[in-house]
Amino acid sequence: MTQFEEGKIKIHTENIFPIIKKAVYSDHEIFLRELVSNGVDAISKRRMASIAGDCESIDEAKIQIKINRENKSIVISDNGIGMTADEIKKYINQVAFSSAEEFLQKYQENQEGIIGHFGLGFYSSFMVANNVEIVSKSAIKDSLPVKWSCDGSPKFTLESSDKKEIGTEIILYLMEEEIEYIEPARIKTLIKKYCDFMPVDVQLEGESINKTSPPWRKNSKDLKDEDYIEFYKYLYPFQGDPLFWVHLNTDYPYNLQGILFFPKISGRADWESGEIKLFSNQVFVSDSIKEVVPRYLLPLRGVIDSTDIPLNVSRSALQSNRKVRSIANFISKKIADKLKSLKNDNPSLYSEIWNSIAPFIKIGAMEEEKFADQVEELIIFKTIRKDMFTEKDIILSSGDSSFTTIKEYSNRLTQEDGGKVLYCTDEISQSNPLNLWKSQGKEIIIADTVIDSQFIPWLETRNEKITFQRVDSEIDDSLNAHNPEITDLDGDNKSETLRDLIKTSLNNEKITIQIKSLKDNDDIPAMILLPEQMRRINDMGALMEQKVPGLPENHVLLVNRNHPIVEGLSKLKSSSIIIDNQGSSQNTLLIKEISVHLYEMACLSIGGLDPEKMSNFQKKSSALMGKLISKIT
Repeated sequence: MTQFEEGKIKIHTENIFPIIKKAVYSDHEIFLRELVSNGVDAISKRRMASIAGDCESIDEAKIQIKINRENKSIVISDNGIGMTADEIKKYINQVAFSSAEEFLQKYQENQEGIIGHFGLGFYSSFMVANNVEIVSKSAIKDSLPVKWSCDGSPKFTLESSDKKEIGTEIILYLMEEEIEYIEPARIKTLIKKYCDFMPVDVQLEGESINKTSPPWRKNSKDLKDEDYIEFYKYLYPFQGDPLFWVHLNTDYPYNLQGILFFPKISGRADWESGEIKLFSNQVFVSDSIKEVVPRYLLPLRGVIDSTDIPLNVSRSALQSNRKVRSIANFISKKIADKLKSLKNDNPSLYSEIWNSIAPFIKIGAMEEEKFADQVEELIIFKTIRKDMFTEKDIILSSGDSSFTTIKEYSNRLTQEDGGKVLYCTDEISQSNPLNLWKSQGKEIIIADTVIDSQFIPWLETRNEKITFQRVDSEIDDSLNAHNPEITDLDGDNKSETLRDLIKTSLNNEKITIQIKSLKDNDDIPAMILLPEQMRRINDMGALMEQKVPGLPENHVLLVNRNHPIVEGLSKLKSSSIIIDNQGSSQNTLLIKEISVHLYEMACLSIGGLDPEKMSNFQKKSSALMGKLISKIT
């Protein structure tokens, strides 16, 4: 065997290999991606060169991985264009190391990490191997095969070889601490993770492992719904079917392909990490791409493949990259276009999946003005009182639920409504005031997602002519029967007497007492009202602290003067007999207990009693019933 050369690789830093092994890659497993990617590039070069008539053509392109347990080695071979001795000296000894040193300097200056860690290519093999050999035969006619060896130091040898087939073999003699990579199951897992959609057949001990024709590289017209669903289930097994998907494909002003799926999300979505997989020319790079897509799209799933996303830069540099920002805008617009066509072409499906897609749209609209403009007409709310709609109203429906946009709701408002949009966030806890409004034929929208506490104020800033009022914020004059009251000799009426009576009984200055005769409704003795702006501040504070909003200290107790219990309070007061010079009566304690009971019942209906107060409420209710029964007997 003829030795052509022996020497030192030209590099200024003697400790380049320790840096490669310890500093650059957090996951040593990436070596396999780098080496297989190089093999794919070599095969591509041979194909182009053969078309030009510069070398022999290739019959069946493939990359083979073989394991030798005895000498603890892995062989990654390709039948690509191969290298001559001069090319090895140029691309392995000089160019690769000089670019590697520049790459390392950038890496060491930035602690945020490098996206994808592309750049070192072949030299990533020294992360797992203490000795590496390259055996290569160029596809150029009459080229001599060569062998390059390096033990992880700057020293190398370059000699002749007896390799017969065109292509390149990379032989890795593994370190003891990296011996896991001689296990076939480990290698197969890495091929699935990093090389699953490479355009060349990757084989492990003769078995084909990867898929060579990714769906996102195909024309959407050539794919059926079943193809997309099958691809989704392959990427995300046991996750059910996606709601719908968007096929991305553009080659100007940048190259980008991909498929994004809207998943069925149960529970809280992850708005920070994301599950979209980033590929570069079919090579897996990362599944954390919050610098590439807007935050509100991170819970989407699927694939984005682009060679125009710079990988050898820091994450902060990626965020400020103009091309990356343009790609993010492109993706957002495609999502908005898909949603628009879905709402127009299949409104029943759009209504059916609205609850699942609403968080994406609402958060996106609040975070990005351009996206807000694109989806403004796509934001819908479930609406109550559908019997009041006419044939002119465009109402989306799914099952028994009807949906409307805020613009359509506003068009149905009368001048008397004053641009007021009524909404409900919980049909159970707000059932009493909700039913009051419904009894008067008012339309109410349901805004029951967590994000709505921020979204509704945001909507008001975009629509100055309307204001949002929750059903339990106040009861206006339209719900008041306005029954005339007789004033006594002291100038007091029944309502004022009741107000003073209940206020004294509750003894809490933070509770405002209102007495009203509720129209057409005598089954509600009392309810809690929460003034809109005060409640919003309370809800926002709870959201910041990531807890469920409680009952604000300052609130309103609305008492229905028409209810029998309330009327009974008045009778107890009028029948009281003063028994001492302080003005006390035998009914004073009972009046107080009934007033507190009315208040706590109102709190109970909105979930405003903590466990301790709930327990006391039950005990006091039993005691009160006993006293009232004793009055009868």
